[in-house]
Formats: sequence, C-alpha cells, structure tokens
Amino acid sequence: MSCHSAPAEPSTSTTLTPFSLPTEDEITSVTSVLREAGHFPAEARLTYLGLLDPVRGQARSAAEVDRRFRAFILDKTAGSARDIIVSVTHSRIDSVTEVDSTSQGEFPVMEEEFELVEEVLAADPKWQSILARRGLPVEEVRVAPLSAGVFEYPEESGRRILRGLAFHQQYESDSAWAHPIDGLVAYVDVTNKTVDQILDLEDMPVPAEHGNYTDPELTGPVRTTQKPIEITQPEGPSFTVSEGNHIEWEKWSLDVGFDMREGLILHNIAFTDGERTRTILDRAAIAEMVVPYGDPSPVRSWQNYFDTGEYLVGQWANSLELGCDCLGDITYLSPWVANNLGEPRQIKYGICMHEEDASILAKHSDLWSGVAYTRRNRRFVVSFFTTVGNYDYGFYWYLYLDGTIEFEAKATGVVFTSALPNGSTDFASEIAPGLGAPFHQHLFGARLDFALDGGQCRVEEEDVVRLPVSETNPRGNAFSRKRTVLGTELQAQRDADQSKARTWVVSNLESTNRLGEPVGYKLHPTGLPTLLAAEDSSIHQRATFASKALWVSQYHEDERYPTGDFPNQHPGHAGLPTWTAADRNVDGEDIVLWHSFGLTHFPRVEDWPIMPVDTVGFKLRPEGFFDRSPVLDVPAPASDGDCCGSGGDCCEG
Repeated sequence: MSCHSAPAEPSTSTTLTPFSLPTEDEITSVTSVLREAGHFPAEARLTYLGLLDPVRGQARSAAEVDRRFRAFILDKTAGSARDIIVSVTHSRIDSVTEVDSTSQGEFPVMEEEFELVEEVLAADPKWQSILARRGLPVEEVRVAPLSAGVFEYPEESGRRILRGLAFHQQYESDSAWAHPIDGLVAYVDVTNKTVDQILDLEDMPVPAEHGNYTDPELTGPVRTTQKPIEITQPEGPSFTVSEGNHIEWEKWSLDVGFDMREGLILHNIAFTDGERTRTILDRAAIAEMVVPYGDPSPVRSWQNYFDTGEYLVGQWANSLELGCDCLGDITYLSPWVANNLGEPRQIKYGICMHEEDASILAKHSDLWSGVAYTRRNRRFVVSFFTTVGNYDYGFYWYLYLDGTIEFEAKATGVVFTSALPNGSTDFASEIAPGLGAPFHQHLFGARLDFALDGGQCRVEEEDVVRLPVSETNPRGNAFSRKRTVLGTELQAQRDADQSKARTWVVSNLESTNRLGEPVGYKLHPTGLPTLLAAEDSSIHQRATFASKALWVSQYHEDERYPTGDFPNQHPGHAGLPTWTAADRNVDGEDIVLWHSFGLTHFPRVEDWPIMPVDTVGFKLRPEGFFDRSPVLDVPAPASDGDCCGSGGDCCEG
C-alpha cells in the first residue's frame, strides 16, 4: 500500500461543543483580542496557546459553552512574561497574570530559538577558534539547542538560557548524530543573543563512520521476501465521528482533544452498559515527559529534557501517512495549533484513528458440555507521533471490547550520541566504532481524572501476600491479597512493586454492582524503574513527579501539569510535591490519579543508526465495574474468515 493513498477525514462541525478541537478562526480571534488589549505587541511572542477545559460543574451544552484559551506571551523587549486567559466566546480578556521567571520558571522553548543558538555561536570568535583548532569548518557544525535546567550558575537565574552540544554534518543529508564533537559545550543567552560561556575540556576524536540509515552501504539489498498485508473493511469502520471529534465505537464514547503541550487528550470516556451510559474518566492525557541522562561528565551532566513542558510535544506532531504510519481503514483529525507569532497552523492528519484486530477475546473448549467457543477481540486506536530533536515518540490509546483502557508509548528515532574513543564506560554504551550513547530514561506522567459513574472515588493499593506454613495453611500453598486504603495525598505517594504484583484500585463507594461491591477500575503498572537520579540532584527536585509510580490528589482545575505550569528553568518542587504537601483527603473525593512510568535505556548496538521501537505503558481494567463479563454479546467470527468453515462449528460448539 502506498504511503500516499488518500485518507479519510471527518467533516468539520459548525457547532462548537466545550470539547471541540480548537479551530483556525478561534486561534486568529485569540490573537486579535490579545493585540487589541495591548498584550501582544509585534515584538512579543506566543509561546503556548491551549483550550481550557470547561469549569467543573458548569453546563456543557453547545448553547452555553464558553470557549476559553490560555496564552503565554513573552515580550523579551519589555522583559515581561504574561499568562493570559482569553474568552473567545465573549471576545474578552478574563485574566492576566505576570510571571516572574526567576522564581516561577521560563516559558517554553520557542522554535525560533533553535536556530538562534547555532547562529550566535557561529558568529562567536571563541567558538570559531575552537572549531578551527579541531579542524572543523563552522558551516559544517550543527548545534543541538537543549534546555538548560537549573545548576550552580546563579547568573543564569531569570534569563533564557539554552545549552548547545555540537555535531559535524559533512553534507546536507548526512546524519550529524554519527559525528558528535565531544568535550565541548556552549551556554547561550537567547534573549541577549550572547554566549555566556564555553566549556572546552578535551579535543576528542570525532567518530568518522557515517550513520546514514537509508544509505545502500548500510542497508544492503532491500528485502524482497515480504508479501503484502492488506487490511480492508468493506463496510467501513465500526466507529462513527460526529461534531468533528466525538467518537462512538462499540459501547464506548469519547471526545478526542489535542493540545500543543500535551498532545492527545481523551475527554468524557464512557461505556454503554445496558440502558446506562457510564462515565469512567473525565479526562486522560500524558501531562509530562522527561528524559534524564545518566552521564556525570561536565559536558552533559546537565542533560535533562522535559519534552512536554519545555518543548511542547503536541506542536511537533507529525503529519501521518496512510500505509506508513497508520495501516487499515483510517480516519484522521487535523488539529490546529498556534505558532510563535499567534498565527494558526494546521497539523494535517496529525491524529490517526482506526480499529484493529486484537487476537483472541475469549476461548474455551468444554469437554463436559461439548461447547467450543471462540470470540475475536478488537480495539479502537487513537494515536499521534511527535519528533522532539533526535527522538520520535508515538502516543497510542487503546479501547477494548471488555472495558480495558490501555496507553502505550513507542520510542524510536536516533539515540543521543557522544564520542567514546576507548569503548564503553560505566555511563555510556559503545554503539559503533568510537561512538557512544549515554544511559538515560524516558519517563512519562499520565494524568487520569476519574469519574466512575460520575461519583467521588477511593483508591486502594492491592498487594499479593505470601503466607507461611501454619495450622491454617498446613501445605504452604496459600496466598492472599491485601488492600490498603490510601486516605490522604501523602499516603498515596507510592512505588510500584513487581514482587508483590502491586496494583491500585479506584472505586466509587456510592455505586455498586449486583454483588453489592463498589464499582471500580484497576491500574496495572509495568513496574519498571522510575526516576533514578539522586534525591538531592537538581533533576530530582525538578521532576519529583517521576520519583513515584503513583500520586493521588484532590481535583483542582489549576493543577494540570505534574511539574507545574513552567518547568523550563524552574528550580524545582513545583506541581505535585507542592500541591500534595497539604496532605488533603482523597478518600471519597473528586480525585486525580497521576501515574509515572517509563523506560530505562542502556543503548544497544542494535539501536544504531536508527532505533527500532521500544514500548512502555499501562492498563486500566474493570474491577467489579460490570455485573458480569461485558463481552457475552460479541458475535462469533464471520465464516469468511475461515474460522468456522461453512457450519460455524468451531466458534459456536
């Protein structure tokens, strides 16, 4: 199938709901309101623009909707940073908050600052001299513009700083990541367009072998063994799209949102159970992502990137291509975001939606009754892919027939490289001759706003319990489980524990199933390590959310990001550690679950020159939410799938 086949895209709704995707006209309107109010002069920049969720408890009908946007306006000339709420519905400014970058952090990194770092360095005499000494032409040196973090440089406080690591790109299509210029790092003030300092520590040999992964020298003859896989749905997909972004699939319903910071957002996730439409989550999103590196060398011990809060993963979403990124009967959404000038920009086909076969749903061959039963599973998939520097990430949400919700992150792209003339070290792998890749983590923070049957919730931690031989367990075969109520925010800061098969159960005590038990959902973590940096490190203070697998907080509309609103150059302790220090009650309250999870990456030789996808995620599964299996009404597989032949015996018994 061609990567360029014509995809499907639903028609745009003319009636806006509280959860409709931002439109081109709305972004233009926000910019106009800001300019007319004098908050957005020509020299200022819009660093973020996003649609706010409706105020909790207010009417959600289209007729009563108030579409409010949040804008971050940075005016470097005036030295001001403003956090502004704009009502597009009423064409007015609702609030203006001055942001002190020294204490509250800087606004996100802007696209125009990427090129600025390289331009400022290329004109710097010291930089020119260093490259000349190393025999490197300035015009062949690329500089990665990297968020600075907060370290022992008090002179950087309140200033927009980016750090730059250099790579040698010998020609336009050359993969510069194969040629790191090591022992060298520059600190650049992107407001004043000056070089703060350059650390020129060691003239290390630049790895020479290229990493051009489409070059026939590396690929060899392209395989001819793969036969076509064609996925067709002659009657179209089983889901419908209405009002532009409202999805109904099987018994599921949801609104698909998109934000230039968080990327995909799922609103109003509900399941139809008999005559009832039952809410599960008001909102689900990956609210933060951080990539901390584990190399303590002075050149890169500061490397820690908040891809969501500092770089805004949503704005870098790829335009997806049918047959390459998404396979099957695909429906796309094309979200609008704003650029730094306040102009609308459409990400064509940025969101992919489809359904796919998911193997066996249920199966049993009963020797007593003679019934042979098989049902196929399928899932609804909504996804997007983003590129942040050297790495690419896929964000995939899955809804299954049995009520399971799953999130999966797919990490690929090119590993960040260093020079390793003497082979692997304690902190980096050698992946090609003289070429290394520092150890690092990819840590994600999910924000899950639960609303089980629309009520207030409780969270319990469930552990398996091994029991010793005793009078009640004479043969030693017994094991049990222990559930512990997490009653306050501090009690609910928890680690995963694979040795105890630890899970967390969210329940609504006011809604019960037919057995009289509270309805619930269970969070199944992968149980892999969370943040590994020392507790007194800068990155631990700034990314405290990633140090625990679970946090639970009382819902508050202003508590949206686990690192706080402005993680860029923030000294730390913002977000979850500050909010939960109040130790508010979370038992029987309107609560939010925050789940941290991720990959710890010791790069392999096989990860070079382009990394095959690695995955991590979590599942939410019904735990007494239904009265019985919710998939008993799923039909037997169709006979034209060769499961049952002409009689259907293998499926029905």
